[in-house]
Amino acid sequence: MNEVLCRPRFNTATDTATATATDRDTATDEATDTATDTATATDERQREDFHSQVRAVVKDLFEHSARIYWTDFLLSMVLAYAAVALYLFSPTFSPQFFIGLTIAALALFRCGVFIHEIVHMPRERMPVFRATWNILFAIPFLMPSFMYKNHADHHNPRHFGTEKDGEYLALGAGPVSRIVGYFLQVPLLPALAIFRFLVLTPLSFMHPRLRRWVLARASSYVINPRYRRSVPADEPHGTWVALEAAIFLELVVFAVLLISGKVALSIFVRLYVLGMAASGLNWIRTLAAHGYRNTGGAMSYLEQVGDSNTVIGPPWLTGLLFPVGLRYHCLHHMFPAIPYHSLGTAHRRLMAQLPADSPYRSTMRRGFLEAMAVLWRSAGATGRAAP
Repeated sequence: MNEVLCRPRFNTATDTATATATDRDTATDEATDTATDTATATDERQREDFHSQVRAVVKDLFEHSARIYWTDFLLSMVLAYAAVALYLFSPTFSPQFFIGLTIAALALFRCGVFIHEIVHMPRERMPVFRATWNILFAIPFLMPSFMYKNHADHHNPRHFGTEKDGEYLALGAGPVSRIVGYFLQVPLLPALAIFRFLVLTPLSFMHPRLRRWVLARASSYVINPRYRRSVPADEPHGTWVALEAAIFLELVVFAVLLISGKVALSIFVRLYVLGMAASGLNWIRTLAAHGYRNTGGAMSYLEQVGDSNTVIGPPWLTGLLFPVGLRYHCLHHMFPAIPYHSLGTAHRRLMAQLPADSPYRSTMRRGFLEAMAVLWRSAGATGRAAP
């Protein structure tokens, strides 16, 4: 065979240009990696400096008080059930009707927010409280604690503000129609809960693939529709199944009583309105938790702090709209292990001891309306600036 045809052919000019381009790309990649590493190191250093400064102020506030948890929850639960009874059995649109509805919605909202505390507790801490909460509140109101275990992703610094964060939606990045659409979902919340436990629960056990889909797509309290839940292998699935079964049977019995006429349709309508009001309070309250300006990229620690709000204002009103420590949302993100009953003390200490230029001070919002105004202006400004 002709040696010329068999020998590889080289183009010196092309090879030189290719080598130069390759070296340039390699240098660019190395520069990018170096910049990323430098940014990561800087962020970590800033986080450590700020975190250690703040932790020194709150280091003695991490102990849970079982007495406070039990007293708060049980009193709220008694008030809620009494108000529900007043609401259900008062003449429609009477003063007692509206008083019962208002008190019941606020008390149930407060009871429900204890799920936030429960998911932050180590599994071995206060197990009787967790079980009691699920029995007295979660089963009757279709809100089992396992449905909020995804909250860990919201506190993962690598997931916060990204598609892996189920509790973050770029509402502050515009347009404002997203915020309007968010509000319009409130009437659907009770229906989605009923569908999840009355329909999807039995269907999910018919095939392992369907069960995995239900756990990943329909077993989390989220605002981000793109979120996919990852269920760890060590989760206590037996407890999940027991709670699902209890809620399913409860809904079946109620449906039978409703269809047979033993429970009036008006009772169902009133319960639906109450569910919409109680869950809607939390749905709307969530709008004041963050600035929601991030559009999906990773955020530095200080950016995450700056995106989380602290709502100050009249204690009685703020306590109603942001129960169980939710007003101190930024502080909670900084130290998720601090129990709700210590957050007020931690906040007062920080305000007294941190310097005037501390990032924490920039998170203050004087009530829900100010937080909403900031969110609305951010969405409007970003939406107008978008091409």
